[in-house]
Amino acid sequence: MMGVLGSSSSSLAITVVLGLILNAVVCYGGTSSNYSRTAFPTYNNTDMPVDSEAFYVPPGINSPQQVHITQGDHVGTAIIVSWITPTAPGSNIVLYWSTQENGTKIQLAEATIGAYRYYNYTSGFIHHANISNLQFNTKYYYQLGEGQYARTFWFVTPPAPGPDVPYTFGLIGDLGQTYNSNGALAHFQLDPLNGQTVLYLGDLSYADNYPFHDNVRWDTWGRFVERSAAYQPWIWTVGNHEVDWAPELGEPVPFVPYSHRYHTPYEAAGSTAPFWYSIKRGPAYIIVMAAYSAFGYSTPQYSWFNQEVLKVNRTETPWLIVLMHPPWYNSYHSHYMEGETMRGVYETTFVQNKVDIVFAGHVHAYERSIRVSNILYNITNGLCTPMKNLSAPVYFTIGDGGNEEGLSNAMYFPQPYYSASREASFGHGILDIKNRTHAYFAWHRNEDGYDVISDSLWLTNRYWYPTDDSN
Repeated sequence: MMGVLGSSSSSLAITVVLGLILNAVVCYGGTSSNYSRTAFPTYNNTDMPVDSEAFYVPPGINSPQQVHITQGDHVGTAIIVSWITPTAPGSNIVLYWSTQENGTKIQLAEATIGAYRYYNYTSGFIHHANISNLQFNTKYYYQLGEGQYARTFWFVTPPAPGPDVPYTFGLIGDLGQTYNSNGALAHFQLDPLNGQTVLYLGDLSYADNYPFHDNVRWDTWGRFVERSAAYQPWIWTVGNHEVDWAPELGEPVPFVPYSHRYHTPYEAAGSTAPFWYSIKRGPAYIIVMAAYSAFGYSTPQYSWFNQEVLKVNRTETPWLIVLMHPPWYNSYHSHYMEGETMRGVYETTFVQNKVDIVFAGHVHAYERSIRVSNILYNITNGLCTPMKNLSAPVYFTIGDGGNEEGLSNAMYFPQPYYSASREASFGHGILDIKNRTHAYFAWHRNEDGYDVISDSLWLTNRYWYPTDDSN
């Protein structure tokens, strides 16, 4: 009996200790918002009809449409201008000029013109022009098309790369083309801070959710985002809805619509494919990764990344930011642990090179982590609990653009300790880099006023403040 009682006491003690440990490690997470979204029509995840006013069609049967820009080189002195003419090639000339330079000299760039077929769909004529040798920190105007149907837009080049150059990025992911999407894009555009450049976190049109991957929905999406993407460079990340691999439709090649429509400056970054690449923009060095291309050891992406991360000069571009689609740290039921394979391959390199921030989408909600890593785990030692690590990034999930699949409402409880803030609402993020040491991040919920911040924090740079524990 004494032995039994002693054993029971020991078991009770062990249980109490384990409970305390679990409370310390698991239960004391951050905040889980219980915010309740307003009802229809504010919350409507139905795709807008193809004739919606949000899908602006310019006058003239062959006027340039679906205009969008992205960075065209590695440092920010070039822009890729892309557009589509529906029924005929039209002019392939881009006229551009700046009123900030001495005299208004109109210059021109020539675009390549292509098209593609996908199942029973034939695209319009897709134009891509690289405007190069631009001046830093300068506003340029550009004109597409001819005669009465010519259209004029503008953009501003970034400042030269430098450690204390302020710069602001907008963050949008998983946008789609629903009524919620329309609200999300309007909310972002009316944000007082807005963003000088959009970091787009994958999943664009969701055309693959339609029968036969209806590529008309690529056209409507291109017209939808033109109101921002023709004026602000959007830096593209590939998501799972861009794969469009459908051998049952006779489409055995992945990424066909995306690859034809959205170009990236991958060659300038020494990459071998347009899905993974890097750019400098002001004080930031941004590396875009492709989770839906081969990324394991000995693949081209792996070799490129491990060389690329060593090129980053943190005295010139102190903020090292990585974009990907599926998050590595996620406490929602949706897509839980889908990023584990990629995390296992790359996380140690992230920590060793002091990546500051990782932005992801995929999960249709918002979440922010503490600085955390799981690099000790080697499948045999059992050390599989993520641990706070001051050399690790802060991970953000911003997959809450508003697409037809709706919100990821189901969360795991208790909230993991590495999850600092989470909410299943639609919104956007703003990263405002102040200087080499400090940046301010804010997440804005769609239903709030444009200047209302729902979650925020100050970030300190891992290279310049490696031991700061405030974020």
